[in-house]
Amino acid sequence: MRKTSVLAMAALMAGCVSILPVAAATASAQTTADAPAPPDGERGYEELVSLFSEFREWQTLTPVNGVVDYSPAVVDKRRADLRVFQAQLPEFAVSGWHRHQQVDYLAVRAQMDLQDFTLNVTKPWARDPGMYVDELQRLAYNDLPLSGADLDVFRTRLQGVPSYLAQARTNLDSVAADYADLAIHSLSNGDGVGHGMPYRSVEPEGLIGWFEDLHRRAAEEQPELLPDIEAAQQAISEFRQWLITSRPSMTASAGVGKPAYDWFLTNVRLMPYDSDQIVTLAERELERHWANYVTERHRNRNLPELELPESAEQYEVQLAGTDAKIREWLQQEEIITIPDYIPDTYQEVGFNAPWIVRPNGPMFWEQVQFRDASPDHLHATFPGHRFDGMIGKRVTHPIRAYISDSGRTEGWGFYLEESAIQLGLFDERPRTRELIYIFGLFRAARTIGDVKMQRNEMTVDQTMQFWKEWTPYLDDDVARVDAGIYIRRPPGYGMTYTIGAMQLQKLLVDRKRQLGEDFSIKGYHDFLMNTGRLPVSLLRYDLTGYDDEIREMWDHQPLAEILQVQKTG
Repeated sequence: MRKTSVLAMAALMAGCVSILPVAAATASAQTTADAPAPPDGERGYEELVSLFSEFREWQTLTPVNGVVDYSPAVVDKRRADLRVFQAQLPEFAVSGWHRHQQVDYLAVRAQMDLQDFTLNVTKPWARDPGMYVDELQRLAYNDLPLSGADLDVFRTRLQGVPSYLAQARTNLDSVAADYADLAIHSLSNGDGVGHGMPYRSVEPEGLIGWFEDLHRRAAEEQPELLPDIEAAQQAISEFRQWLITSRPSMTASAGVGKPAYDWFLTNVRLMPYDSDQIVTLAERELERHWANYVTERHRNRNLPELELPESAEQYEVQLAGTDAKIREWLQQEEIITIPDYIPDTYQEVGFNAPWIVRPNGPMFWEQVQFRDASPDHLHATFPGHRFDGMIGKRVTHPIRAYISDSGRTEGWGFYLEESAIQLGLFDERPRTRELIYIFGLFRAARTIGDVKMQRNEMTVDQTMQFWKEWTPYLDDDVARVDAGIYIRRPPGYGMTYTIGAMQLQKLLVDRKRQLGEDFSIKGYHDFLMNTGRLPVSLLRYDLTGYDDEIREMWDHQPLAEILQVQKTG
């Protein structure tokens, strides 16, 4: 079948033809007779592709008059719809499929489990006022003037702000304390970090500040929008006051609890570890990175410290040199293929931290990036996230093209940093190795904070303090933003940097031991880029045929059972 042959070609890129015979493609030699088995229904793989396409279309929430409806009746309807999708999963003949198709089945099931968890556990429309704040702040980023259909869509969404926030007050019936505090802060405070926001020399102060920015631009470029903007501003101000007034009654825990978190790790993240094991791994990584940092500092004790640049021009020169050096290193050392369609300059690919002069000095990411752009350039730009994303857009597989797991994406970005040390990029830049270790220890600390926040063992404030104790240069704004991301996104995002990188290292070892002298690190990296950004446990089975990490995943436990135990326990 054509789709299978495409995946087989991707596997060839990881070195050479798998040493496993075709007859053993659906299981490794470790499989036991009494292990959980894949479904043994009658429906074929093409029907799974069709089901996933229908599911993706259902996932898209369509605003009505600029407002997405999260009323109880609509949410209950979506829960019922999802149960119909999930009920079809046992009907597929997965046990007889090639392992590449079995991987796709588990990936689809995980996407449905993610929706199940969102609808029944995290419930951001009911628990997190920041969901509404974030959505409206993105609205304020629009460039003006607008015209035609773009103007119609923008105006409709703008006019829907008062009713959107009125609905929010009704929906938010179980707000978590940490979520409330984060939302109140982000309504009227800039964080100095800027995830996705347009550049401003002076950052607007939160959502209220961004609507003031929008109002100023509209007054100059499109004044007919001013009445709608002012009505939205009034609604936002009233929403903020409602949150402040209601805050004493918003006392729920933000985390999902240990049983639900462990279920999520197994069924959505498809991790081969539970949360206790992840904490143990992260604690070891935190100690290891600190030991490397201390010994590297001693080794470099007679060298000058890396200094911050004095101007934007100095920083631009550093960025250009960093990008050129990394590209040359990737090619000369045969580390990864750079396709012809990848832009030739860093200006086209982009970079992660623009030059900003802040009253209180650079924040954490800038403290590192401005001293040497290469750690963050590797992770976030080249050959990290932006490079990864450009290649990912060329994946045409009907399932894998639409799934992006953070264990694979953030794991890849983090994997690149320490791998670059081992592969010689920083042999002549010893002080930069210290920055790599700072990134490593922060990500290990974030893993511990991620798990403990979700298990309701640490609050956001406690997590921020813990991170600052362990991480040089870390400031309150970056700590708060990161804590907010990892407690508010689907659980486990914060731990996927460290754990995803460790999984990719393990997969490298597995493939090298499997292929011996036929192994190619460039082929391994090209496989990761071109095969789809699935959970690493699935990529491991896909590439090697080893099923020890995914075998127990066939014994799927519905979320409802865990929630019942958590409720009665």
